Amino acid sequence: MDFNDLHTELRPKIHHYLSRLLGDQDIEDVVQEVFTKVSRGLDGFNGRSKLSTWVYRIATNTAIDHLRSPAHRHASERTSMDEGAGAKFNSSPGGQTETAIDQKVIRKEMSACVREYVDRLPADHRTVLVLSELEGFKNREIADILQISVENVKIRLHRARNGLKQELDDGCDFYRNEEGTLACDRKPVLIEPRQEEK
Repeated sequence: MDFNDLHTELRPKIHHYLSRLLGDQDIEDVVQEVFTKVSRGLDGFNGRSKLSTWVYRIATNTAIDHLRSPAHRHASERTSMDEGAGAKFNSSPGGQTETAIDQKVIRKEMSACVREYVDRLPADHRTVLVLSELEGFKNREIADILQISVENVKIRLHRARNGLKQELDDGCDFYRNEEGTLACDRKPVLIEPRQEEK
């Protein structure tokens, strides 16, 4: 396939995948980096897997490198602090209660809350969870993208789901609000009292 055709067909999918994996920070730069690598490697593509699988593999490896970079970790910590500060406010400037605010805001906060906990997962677990739960790939396809066995995919998925469930259970109280929408309240962080120095 010609690179321009490949770029036209797959760029929106890769952009969507990477935004789920990385959030919106520097996403355009990472997408550009992925397709630069695809362009350079296309002549050497050996056809052992589907072309789309190969592109997703490049995207995944590029994303994992980005996730492990100090710059990304610093930006993620800053974003989490900003979101945590914003989550403390339960009323609008006009004095309306949370239930009077547009339901999209509640859903956005819910998504931001869950997103924060997904971001805390190790890169390998986050990747396999996004590929399976959000991108809809089958275990065999994930194995091809990550170049691991199907059994390894199952193990990582199991650990990722358990890790996310534990993080959410520890950090959030889930409930249905008056409109029947699933919402969450962050549990307060308990700070241990400092010991008096003798």
